[in-house]
Amino acid sequence: MSAVASKGKWAQGIRPRNFHWVIADRLAVCERPGGYGANHRKVRRQEEIIWVREQGFTCVISVIGAPHNLHNYDEMGVVWRHRPVPDDELASYELGLFTELREMLQAGERILVHGEELGDRVCGLIAGYLLWNRLVDTAPHTVTVIERLTQRQLGPTGRELVAVAATLPPPQD
Repeated sequence: MSAVASKGKWAQGIRPRNFHWVIADRLAVCERPGGYGANHRKVRRQEEIIWVREQGFTCVISVIGAPHNLHNYDEMGVVWRHRPVPDDELASYELGLFTELREMLQAGERILVHGEELGDRVCGLIAGYLLWNRLVDTAPHTVTVIERLTQRQLGPTGRELVAVAATLPPPQD
C-alpha cells in the first residue's frame, strides 16, 4: 500500500463549520471544532481537528471562556493557545491578543481562531485586529469587510470590539 493510499479521504478530516479565511492562507476563523452546545459531536470534533492539522495550521487560538476540549488538540498534535475574552478590560485584552497575532503572522505562522460559534466575539475581534493592524482603514469599512468575509452581520458586541480596537495605539513597525 502506498503512502498516498494511507492519506485517503478519512485521513484528511473534515473542514470545520463556518470556516472562513480572513487573510488568505494565514489567518482563518471558524466555530469550535465539533460544534457547540447540543450540536457538539466528539467524532466530528476529532475529524475537524484532523483537518486543521492536515491544512498546516501552526496554532489554534480559542477565545472561549472555559478550556473545554482543548486537550483534544494535544492528542491530535495541534498547538493551541487559550485566550478567553474577558468581561472587562477589553482594551488591554485586545492589545495583547492583537500584538500576539501580529507577531505570530510575521513569523510565518498559519493561525485559526475560534469561539463556541462564529459570532460577534470572534468576528468582532478579528475585525478589530484588521483595523488595529491597519489592514483596513476605518471602523465602518472594517465591519463591512468582516461581514462579507464571514457572511454574517456584526451585532452590538462585535461592533463594540471594533470600537475598542479603534482606540488602541497602533502597532510598532
